[in-house]
Amino acid sequence: MICSAFPAGYLWLSWRRRWQARRLRGRAAAAPLLAQLDAPLADRRQDWRSAHYLALDLETTGGDPQRDDILSFGWVCLEGPEIRLDSARHRLVLPRRALNEASVTIHRITDDRAAAGEKLRSVLTDFLAELQDRVLIAHYTPTELRFIDAACRACFGGAFLPLVVDTLELARRAGHAPGSLRLPALRARHHLPRYAMHHALSDALAAAELFLAEAEALSARGRRTLGDLLLD
Repeated sequence: MICSAFPAGYLWLSWRRRWQARRLRGRAAAAPLLAQLDAPLADRRQDWRSAHYLALDLETTGGDPQRDDILSFGWVCLEGPEIRLDSARHRLVLPRRALNEASVTIHRITDDRAAAGEKLRSVLTDFLAELQDRVLIAHYTPTELRFIDAACRACFGGAFLPLVVDTLELARRAGHAPGSLRLPALRARHHLPRYAMHHALSDALAAAELFLAEAEALSARGRRTLGDLLLD
């Protein structure tokens, strides 16, 4: 009965969080990550409208968290189907090295703007405090998960282990073709307004709105629980 209500992936994540928390307990430097690990996981059996979420987007200098840097965080919180615009945050991060021209043309964060950024640990601490017991939303989550995990390991000595909803994966499950899974294309399919891309906060808000459209579409087909939305 327990296994049918809580699939192996959910139980494995819960066990990994408890194990990680025990390993980090007593380390003052790990406190921000420990607080997030100690927060209870949302019950996957609840109606998705009663859960709490945080939509995230990162701008980075490249695709490899071992070699590339996070340049900015954008996030916004949701209380069920309500996007809390007062929670929206855009934070620049001080990179470890000079920016390359190719990445600047994409994210439009120049060296002088990046130099005014905050230390990664400070931004990461605030992000984890905001995430706490929320479910993370992103469009194509491997980027966010890999970079935040690398940052947590570097800053706090432990892994990043949230519950996750991936709006791209929801579209894939709904049968959308691989060529139509980009964020602007999916937003257009759901009749959502077009936003400029590659600004962390704008993209986080875009992912939050897409999530709500996808969740409502699933609800219309009888799939209304948080577990119906989670990334396995």
